[in-house]
Amino acid sequence: MDGFVPIQACTPSTFSIISLFGGEILSISAGLVTNYNFPIPDGWRYSQPSLNVENATFCNVTVTYTHPGKHDTINAEIWLPPTDWNGILQSVGGGGWTAGRYFLSYAGMAGAIHDGYATATTDGGLGGFQDPADWGLVSLGNLNLVAFDNFGQTALNDLSVIAKDVIQAYYGQGPLYTYFNGCSNGGRQASILAQQYPEAYDGIIAAAPGMYWAELAVTSIWPAFYMDLTNQYPRKCEMEQLTSIAIANCDALDGVEDGIISDPEKCRATIKLDDHLGTAFACNETGTELTITAEAIDVAKAIFSGPRYSNGDFMWYGYEIGTDLSALAASTCASEGSCIPAQRQSLQFWWQLWVLEDLTANISTLTHAQYDHLYLTLKKKLAAVAATETRISEFQRAGGKMLTFHGLTDAAITPASTLHYFKEVSNVLKNTTDFYRYYRVPGLQHCFGGPGGQPIHMFDQLRSWVENGTAPLASSVTVTLPNNGGTINQVICPYPQKAVYQHSCDWQPSTRECWQCE
Repeated sequence: MDGFVPIQACTPSTFSIISLFGGEILSISAGLVTNYNFPIPDGWRYSQPSLNVENATFCNVTVTYTHPGKHDTINAEIWLPPTDWNGILQSVGGGGWTAGRYFLSYAGMAGAIHDGYATATTDGGLGGFQDPADWGLVSLGNLNLVAFDNFGQTALNDLSVIAKDVIQAYYGQGPLYTYFNGCSNGGRQASILAQQYPEAYDGIIAAAPGMYWAELAVTSIWPAFYMDLTNQYPRKCEMEQLTSIAIANCDALDGVEDGIISDPEKCRATIKLDDHLGTAFACNETGTELTITAEAIDVAKAIFSGPRYSNGDFMWYGYEIGTDLSALAASTCASEGSCIPAQRQSLQFWWQLWVLEDLTANISTLTHAQYDHLYLTLKKKLAAVAATETRISEFQRAGGKMLTFHGLTDAAITPASTLHYFKEVSNVLKNTTDFYRYYRVPGLQHCFGGPGGQPIHMFDQLRSWVENGTAPLASSVTVTLPNNGGTINQVICPYPQKAVYQHSCDWQPSTRECWQCE
């Protein structure tokens, strides 16, 4: 079937009828972009394969608007194929403290144009700023609540409305189907859309989502805080060695030695880090032989257990075993031997911005009581950013479908958060997997990277689910082996199923057929 073609020119006048309830259009720019090139590396499209986009052509529309009385300025950017549009909108999320319109957003949009989609992103009103230090305060002692609301929620639904109207004006019809594809903050954005704007999109990819933003913050700074609290600063090479020991102990629990941990629960129940106290290893930092210390083991245990209140109560989940401990608990040491955690500055920044609301304040290391206070403060002040509503029945009734995946070696957002959310949704809604499925990806780092396979077929599986009613089961991934750089094809499975190697296979576990979801 031939694609759709525009009925209007790619000029600002074509889109002059665009409007937004509660918003005022300030300006519209539109122009044809030609000879656009974007080589997209592996993983940058999260749930779609890499591409080398060459000589692409598209109509670039930017709608700049404000919410009267809020004194904000937001940019929604929409790219439209001038020929052979496939009738589908794929909006693309941001990452970190960026709502969109940055390099990973543009990678996703370039790939979408290549594949025939109309595509869209928003800056959430933050312009080019990617650090809340630049926009988080309107003045000393006053958070920028409008910016947080736009970034957290409002601009996301605005983008859906504006993009659909832009498509209608250009092609003379709206999209047949609409999708949102994001990871990290983009995964949080996707989750917000399902929770707060259930009719915005038909299908959603919410990868490695930062849904519990306050918990994400305190978990990310917990290693640095714990090292300062206990005055323990293990060397980078020591933490690297502990990571290798953990993988070696738990790798084969799924029946195949492939350099990754596929069963984190069984690993936690099996591994005994204390047994490796005093183990000798060659440290590449010092060029000497060192031994695993009690301090390094204690810090590793704290990272796996997760942050705790000062009375010892559970605060949030830790990182999975197999995650790079040297990235989580890095130390910076002076020549005389004194060390500090590499993330101490980040720890202090959270306290300055959110508790003191003064980025110029001088602070020393925090007490455990202050760490408790930081968490409770973040939970209140980051409510507009959190995506934790579990009763997503309106999205279910609207016919929406959502797929989530999370790498089990993610050192940015603990995958335990995503598992927690999925379980909570399953507890309050019947037949959750009829519209929402969650995949754990062994060996995958944050959104991409690491030896674990990238789920590059998942977006197509989402489309089949939305458009044909074909619910996804296993999703194929390619795992990189640690010793020789070879690869084997495996599968990831919708939770609570696990990928199980079929020992009846007459060949090596290098083909997808040797794996089943059980």
